[in-house]
Amino acid sequence: MAKQGYHHGNLREALVLGCLRLIEDKGPTGFSLSEAAREAGVTPAAVYRHFEGREDLIAEAALQGYEIFADLMEHAYDAGKPSPLAAFEATGRAYLAFASRFPGHYVAMFESGISIQRTPDLHRAATRALGVMEKAATELAQQIPPEKRPPPQMFSAHIWAMSHGVVELFARGSPGTKSPFPPEDLLETGIGIYLRGLGLIAPDR
Repeated sequence: MAKQGYHHGNLREALVLGCLRLIEDKGPTGFSLSEAAREAGVTPAAVYRHFEGREDLIAEAALQGYEIFADLMEHAYDAGKPSPLAAFEATGRAYLAFASRFPGHYVAMFESGISIQRTPDLHRAATRALGVMEKAATELAQQIPPEKRPPPQMFSAHIWAMSHGVVELFARGSPGTKSPFPPEDLLETGIGIYLRGLGLIAPDR
C-alpha cells in the first residue's frame, strides 16, 4: 500500500507517517532513515528525494504536529468565548488532549531535540501554536490589577510548564510515575490553584 502511495506522489506523507510510528515505538533517536524507508515501503534512495537525513524527516513531523496543535489551541480558545477565564482553561486542556491523541507528533515537537528555528515554516507554526496560550493569558491578565499582574509571557509559560509536566509525568505512561488521579484532574486542579493565587477565581470554586 505504501509503495502504491509513492507512485501517486504520496511518498513524503508516507515517510512522515512511518516516522511517526517509529517515534512512538522506538523514540526519536531509535531508528534510522533506512528503517523509515522500510516502514513506508520504499528504498532508502527514494527517501533522499525529499529528506537529507533523519532529522529533516522528524522536523517535518514536528511541523505537521505544530500545525495540528495550533488548530486545536485556536479552536479551544475560540476568541475568548464564553469568557477569558474559560478560554484560558480550555487551552490547557487542549494541550493535554493533543499529547494524548498525537503522541508521535508530540515527541517530534518537544522531545526530539529539533529546534523550532530549523526552518522558517517550523518556526512560524510553533510561534502560532504557542502564541494562542499567550494571547489567552494576555486577555485574562487584564482582570488583575496592574501592580499585581505578571507579564503575559510568564503567565502563559507557567501554564505551559504545568501542562507539559502533567503530560510527561502522568499522561504518557512513564515508568514509576503513575498517579492515583486522572491527568485531566491533575491539570485542572493545578491551574485552579494557580489562578486562585492570582485572584482570578473565587477561593471556593
